[in-house]
Amino acid sequence: MTEHDSAPIAGLDRGQGVALWRQIAGAIEQEIAQGLRVPGARLPTEAEFTARFGVNRHTVRRAMESLEGRGLIRIEQGRGSFVAEDVLDYPLGSRTRFSENIRRQNKEPQGRIIRILTIEAEGAVASALGVRRGRPVLRVDRLGMADGTPITIGSHHFPLPRFQAMPAMLAEQASISVALAACGVPDYRRRSTRITARMPTAEEAALLQQARIRPVIVSEALNCDPDGRPVDFTWARYASGRVQILVEGE
Repeated sequence: MTEHDSAPIAGLDRGQGVALWRQIAGAIEQEIAQGLRVPGARLPTEAEFTARFGVNRHTVRRAMESLEGRGLIRIEQGRGSFVAEDVLDYPLGSRTRFSENIRRQNKEPQGRIIRILTIEAEGAVASALGVRRGRPVLRVDRLGMADGTPITIGSHHFPLPRFQAMPAMLAEQASISVALAACGVPDYRRRSTRITARMPTAEEAALLQQARIRPVIVSEALNCDPDGRPVDFTWARYASGRVQILVEGE
């Protein structure tokens, strides 16, 4: 079935006492379960579903929000709705590397630098990096993707002046590990990780191409070089509908 195919599996029964939006959600779920709409496929627009089921857009929107809340579809701002793909297993261990994790899932990793700026270290950043409050640190915001689909936003913090060459390295390749190696840190290990969850900001939802009603998984991690010196304090936000965090032992 293509995105333009409007032939329903079953019509709506307006006299059976079941809300119309629930019947619409059930019909779409049935199409997904029967393989008529495959993972990653774009779904019809609200207007197309409205015409198909003979209801208003509010009813269709409620059905779609219900399906998204159950993880059956994903709604990308400005792009439309898609059948949800399989959830990626994303291990967090002492030696976590984004590209390696994505390739293990037989997907191609990509990265895009969102912004690079120098900020004053405060709170958790200053404490984790072992610098005085107010000292300058480099912040790099990076979007990590798998086969072009946004997976995570990472806000990396590096002590200065040790990593002042980081922006030039990232201009050549948007890989944190490669840039660290170019700055003299070919290997590093995760010392600690804290995992929580919350609702996304408007910018996070837009970058991850997900609705603001779906939470993001948040991790705070400190990476250190072989001598135990902090090199990167990362605050990452993962799309909870596409990623399952696995905490690995030593």
